[in-house]
Amino acid sequence: MPQVPKLSGRNVVKAFGRAGWGVARQKGSHIILVKDGHWATLSVPDHREIAPGTLRSLIRASGLTVDEFIELARK
Repeated sequence: MPQVPKLSGRNVVKAFGRAGWGVARQKGSHIILVKDGHWATLSVPDHREIAPGTLRSLIRASGLTVDEFIELARK
């Protein structure tokens, strides 16, 4: 299983944006992402560094694999 990268909340939002997720709103320190045709919403903490378990959970909920997410984060 590949290791998830250490990214800030803003960089995670940008990577998910490249996969078609859009910012719906922000409440406090969490950015809520939605995608047409997808049942889940993603709540990304706007922190300097996202915990690996939290990031892995967000990736799983988005329907992406870790490898696909890493490619999106590198762009």
